Amino acid sequence: MSLFTLGYTIYFVAVAAYIISENRRPQSAFAWLFLFLTVPLGGLVVYILFGRMRGGVGRTRKLLRQDRAEHLGDALDRARAEHARAMDRIAARPPLVRHLATLAHAASGALVTTSNRVEVLQDASEKYPRLIQDLMAARESIHLQYYIWRPDGLGERLMAILAAKAAEGVKVRMLYDPVGSFGIKTAIYIRRMRARGIEMWPSSPLWRVHTISYRNHRKIAVIDGRIGYTGGLNIGEEHLHPGHGYTVWRDTHLRLTGMAVRSLQRVFSVDWANATGQNLFSPRHFPPLAPEDEGDQPVQLVVSGPDSEWRAIRQQYFGMITGARERVRLQTPYFILDASLAEALKTAAMSGIDVSVMVTAGGPDQRLVYWAAKTYLLEIATAGVEVLLYEGGFLHAKTVVADGWVASIGSGNWDIRSFSINYELNALVYDTAVAAEIEAGFERDRARCRPFDPDEYRTSSPALRFRDSVARLVSPVL
Repeated sequence: MSLFTLGYTIYFVAVAAYIISENRRPQSAFAWLFLFLTVPLGGLVVYILFGRMRGGVGRTRKLLRQDRAEHLGDALDRARAEHARAMDRIAARPPLVRHLATLAHAASGALVTTSNRVEVLQDASEKYPRLIQDLMAARESIHLQYYIWRPDGLGERLMAILAAKAAEGVKVRMLYDPVGSFGIKTAIYIRRMRARGIEMWPSSPLWRVHTISYRNHRKIAVIDGRIGYTGGLNIGEEHLHPGHGYTVWRDTHLRLTGMAVRSLQRVFSVDWANATGQNLFSPRHFPPLAPEDEGDQPVQLVVSGPDSEWRAIRQQYFGMITGARERVRLQTPYFILDASLAEALKTAAMSGIDVSVMVTAGGPDQRLVYWAAKTYLLEIATAGVEVLLYEGGFLHAKTVVADGWVASIGSGNWDIRSFSINYELNALVYDTAVAAEIEAGFERDRARCRPFDPDEYRTSSPALRFRDSVARLVSPVL
């Protein structure tokens, strides 16, 4: 046996033993073993950077957890009381609503708040003007958190606004993901922001190798503790003028007022504490609500990530699919399923539920993801799920509506990364008007779609189908 063969054998046995000991799902474990076997050094680098399971967090440092943050003062006392009353109120609603609210609370400590006003913002052209208007009116604090913050024309405009507010004495705090916002231009931009009195920090520094795979994919804005935003949109001109082969960037966001903003503030405050060590849990950041901010739309914010005991976003999606009795409308850019969600969608369709899934048809980015997605789309389409391929633009919205009773709008993609190790945030809105608005957007988007035809795919080039099948093999690590 040559030294090379001996070294390769020892390497593979060692990494295989480590992967097996992590008790991953079999499909994920085999995908990583396949990568290690075929691309030894590259596979190891990819694993270190992007594949470590969430246990790596707890072993190296103690994170404040979203579902264990209630002890940090009395800022959420009213929200807790409101949650108890809300659970009593929704007892008369369909089982889907009651079961989903109970599940989300158990999985991530998510509180149902009822005194909210919810505004659905379809696309950046609706979100950015509203956000800028609220930023310019800020008096106390501005808290922003985005996976991607581009140093482009929009970024420059926001810098000018934020710098002006900081000069007025408004505390401006910002979190960004160091991988999503990576680049020399961004680094220069961040230094300029800090020089203008804006606190801008990475959610987790790049030099912390053991957590580099844990991307913070949340999108949060909280102004004066009274107005909140969350959804799918990051910060960048590309959302207004896509380019890169896309003519349209299709997305969905929410503007919130009411008690749900306190829950959003809590999420930001926990992430800020983990990034900077600073404690924002004070009455100043959780002010009394103004009467004009309060409404009657129930909202529950679901968080998940490496600091969570349960995969709450995945469980939320599973609960919506299995709890529906009439129809499901689902939009997502990426579509990589685990066995349980694939079975849930197939079972729902085969039992007579009207299930429609709309995904981005493809594009220049994430090619492996799009190739692998076709195999999953074939699987659910064969079971009777209507599959729509969004063409001519990039469908980035992550929305689900079940039975017209509940709508989910947030950052969680339908892929293994979002289910398992990304920091994600979804808003569950238990309001028929909001659900109807999201469904109406879905129906308008049909005009840019073509149906996915299982028979057409089966008769396509064998080479292309084999390419997609190979991509599926590694899909659990994408």
